[in-house]
Amino acid sequence: MPELPEVETVARLIRPGLVGRRITGASVAWKRSIGSQSVSSFVSAVTGARFESIERRAKYIVMSLGERGALVGHLRMTGRMHVEAADWDPGKFAKVRLDLDDGRAFHFIDVRKFGRLEFVRDPAARLADIGPEPLGSEFTAEWLWQALSSRRRALKPLLLDQTFVAGLGNIYVDESLHRSGLHPLCLSNRVSAAQAALLQREIRTVLSEAIEREGSSFDVFYRTPEGNPGSFQHQFRVYGRTGEPCRTCGTPIVRSVVGQRGTHTCPTCQPKPRRARRTAR
Repeated sequence: MPELPEVETVARLIRPGLVGRRITGASVAWKRSIGSQSVSSFVSAVTGARFESIERRAKYIVMSLGERGALVGHLRMTGRMHVEAADWDPGKFAKVRLDLDDGRAFHFIDVRKFGRLEFVRDPAARLADIGPEPLGSEFTAEWLWQALSSRRRALKPLLLDQTFVAGLGNIYVDESLHRSGLHPLCLSNRVSAAQAALLQREIRTVLSEAIEREGSSFDVFYRTPEGNPGSFQHQFRVYGRTGEPCRTCGTPIVRSVVGQRGTHTCPTCQPKPRRARRTAR
């Protein structure tokens, strides 16, 4: 599933082709792509609206239509977004088409049909339960330490929790924890202030580097709106590198399952936490 860097890349690349453009018509080939709204009400809501901004919130792309509301898109596993010439063929997996006033069209394409492009009146309310953005000003070292200290959860499942922090997924949590020297099973309330500061810095560094490389293409599905693969997968230190030497110490990377997610660690750089001893009664 595309994570923050991939979604940010998509938002940045479709933004120039959409902002300022008016929607002159709409068609829906797969109703579930637009959520619970009927096709007729969706078409009515968006036709005539003008795109005012294209932003990312967590793993969502928020396309503001001004006072009307917004289109909120989630790529899920195989969703793609394109702004192309009117006669461009999106193929058999096209789900939603929006005709634009400059003669081009926006296409939402989704092979596995899990993605969504929903019209909402209040996007802030729709995304209200999502945590702070890891690249935003609220995500400070002090905030992270306090937030970790107030919980007693394994680090990886907590960092994957979108109500805790926005946009992180399996790839970038594994990479950030390795760079921080923290094991995914380490309890959050046992992370020191210094460790939290390092983790905060490495999360931001990993995400920024991944955005510069237009995300990670570890399968055939993720491509940018220009049709190009991302390249951050060539920088992975642990993710998907089971049995390969750690780029820091040379120890073979191991794969385990944490919180039902495939997890990659270096046993030397990320020592597994010891279990707390039970107090004898």
